[in-house]
Amino acid sequence: MRRVLLLIPMALIGIIAFLAPSASAVSPHFVGTPTATRSGDSLTVSGKEAGLGNQQSVDILVTATAACINPGGHGPNAANKQSVAGEGQFPVQNGKANFSVTLTATFQPSCSPPMTVQFSNVVVTDIGNGISVSLRGTF
Repeated sequence: MRRVLLLIPMALIGIIAFLAPSASAVSPHFVGTPTATRSGDSLTVSGKEAGLGNQQSVDILVTATAACINPGGHGPNAANKQSVAGEGQFPVQNGKANFSVTLTATFQPSCSPPMTVQFSNVVVTDIGNGISVSLRGTF
């Protein structure tokens, strides 16, 4: 009788341990929204990704549309608009990675003052983990 009473709790503990999902810290996500800063013809996008577990590094791709805008704020013709991209590989430490990717637009003829370069449709993607975030607005 004592033996049966002792085996029942041990069996229940074993079943619970077997059925309980294992804890997993791997759940890649961006921490907050990445920031974008324009300087001249370049756009720098910086941010942080977490939930990376034991990954060694992350590959971050940033894509955007660059447009040469006139002083009146009028949009470009097809020749004054282009897709730009930049990519980088960043180390993971303690399941987190900080990144900073710079894109540079080059126009022919150049987008020189009083015209300015404006970036839109900015998308940040972690290629290996298949997650992305779009940045709203123009920069």
